[in-house]
Amino acid sequence: MNKISVYTDGASSCNPGPGGCACVINDGKNVHSIVKGYRLTTNNRMEIMAILNALEYLKSDNREINIYTDSQYVSNSYNQKWILKWEKDNFRNKKNEDLWRKFIEYSRILNITITWIRGHSGNEYNELCDKLATGIIKQKDLEIDVGYEKTSKRSKEQNISNH
Repeated sequence: MNKISVYTDGASSCNPGPGGCACVINDGKNVHSIVKGYRLTTNNRMEIMAILNALEYLKSDNREINIYTDSQYVSNSYNQKWILKWEKDNFRNKKNEDLWRKFIEYSRILNITITWIRGHSGNEYNELCDKLATGIIKQKDLEIDVGYEKTSKRSKEQNISNH
């Protein structure tokens, strides 16, 4: 049974601002990419979404999935089991709860490992992901990151009502 390699990257202009996420999936036979852009989001959300897009695509595959990310936020959250602690605390005071909940669901049904790699270090697929994620930000008619815009709006409303 061969392994699947997944390379991911996320980007955001102005953080928050327009963002993009990309993943490159290499199953040993074919290489497939998924790229999405959002009108308002953050870099960390895009890093997580890049992985979620790959996992959604691979959700019925029972092979080992090796994910390579240049995001220490994502790799440490998973490898050091922070997300499980956050889940126990019902994500109290944690950002990106909607994405981490989906991530946890996938981690329970798929055989995944996450490896941190240095960004912009010449890795072919990491460089491609970066190019795709930053490139889509320049397009018009980007999708809405509902999870971000909903919580961002709620946060603004709470700040206004607290003053």
